[in-house]
Amino acid sequence: MKVLILFAHPAFERSRVHSRLINAAKQQPGVTLRDLYEVYPDFDVHPDTEQQILQKHDVIIFQHPLYWYSGPALLKQWMDLVLEHGWAYGKEGVALKGKYMLQVISTGGNEHAYSPEGHHGHPVKQFMLPFEQSAKLCNMEYLSPFVVHGTNQLTELQLDEYAERYATLLQTLQADRLDLQKARQISELNNLIALPPIISK
Repeated sequence: MKVLILFAHPAFERSRVHSRLINAAKQQPGVTLRDLYEVYPDFDVHPDTEQQILQKHDVIIFQHPLYWYSGPALLKQWMDLVLEHGWAYGKEGVALKGKYMLQVISTGGNEHAYSPEGHHGHPVKQFMLPFEQSAKLCNMEYLSPFVVHGTNQLTELQLDEYAERYATLLQTLQADRLDLQKARQISELNNLIALPPIISK
């Protein structure tokens, strides 16, 4: 399957996590990477261009930091302009039917903070309900997110392991080997990647 990564980070130059993840993605043959803040620094998103790119891919990944329980502003702008009625949804909007959508997200809080007992009270996946429902409206299959927690506390070794897990996820998606039933049900895709567990600090 052809994989498209739509990367949105307004301060990419300061991100240890996403720089490591992006480097891992760039090493995967056949994966298309679009840095939205680089392509559209003025937020002037071109729907026709983006729609043509979307139609050439089977898996759409939104990669971004978690901003106020959502994505950065440009990602919302992209969705507002690109996912047009009559193209992405509505009676005649079937251009994205059958494609997969998922998110690759970084959070400042640790995994416990995003639990019923933690500071934020809910798993990250529950905060992503608008993205999930948007995917469903566009006749897409929404998969659980891949989440990098506690970004400020991660060691270099932990960053390397997350990058390796991300590379493995991309390879699994490309080969169409992902267990889709589990990918819908679990809270995070991290748990489906067959690598040693992330080493605790």
